[in-house]
Amino acid sequence: MTATLTISSRNYSSWSLRGWLICRMAGLDFATEILAGDDAASRAELLHLSPSFLVPRLRHEGIVVWDTLAIAQYLNETFPEAGFLPKDPAARAHCRSIAGEMHGGFINLRSALPMNLKAFHPNFPIFNGARTDIERIVTIFDDCLARYDGPFLFGERPTLADAMYAPVCTRFRTYDVALPPRAGAYRDTILRWPLMAEWAEAAAEEPEEIEELDMEF
Repeated sequence: MTATLTISSRNYSSWSLRGWLICRMAGLDFATEILAGDDAASRAELLHLSPSFLVPRLRHEGIVVWDTLAIAQYLNETFPEAGFLPKDPAARAHCRSIAGEMHGGFINLRSALPMNLKAFHPNFPIFNGARTDIERIVTIFDDCLARYDGPFLFGERPTLADAMYAPVCTRFRTYDVALPPRAGAYRDTILRWPLMAEWAEAAAEEPEEIEELDMEF
């Protein structure tokens, strides 16, 4: 094994989940290193105290790369058969665009509905800024599923876009977000994805180390 992926919390870290999914989708043989809950970089990420983070971070054959999209680009070059992007040029550009939109946007959603796989908050009140983000994401889901026939955003197999939006699907469940039928079916497809089930199982065993995030709403 020549690769190590450094992550923070499986329960709380959406970026760690994205990086892990991307590595698994590439078929990479890697060890997972988890930062301690009192690690400064880990806490800054999970408590939204820093605009940039060094996790997830991949070490592979002497190369170190961090940031989820950078990891995806590196692995796409290294393992082109992984199929991170659609073959059709127009669909490939579309996939890159919505992945980039998630990477750089939806700040209100991230702040108001932080990832927490162990929690469930029925009838959770959602303020207007976060609702606007949710409406945009639902539009993305509907557009992709209508164009490419599902069950994933770009067809029969998951791509980079699905890895980028997978944590949002967990938020929709955690905060009991009502979705129209097509978007709800996609959310359920992602939550049933075997890689997501594997991650969620490990998250359930994770100790509660960051008290600030285990809050009552």
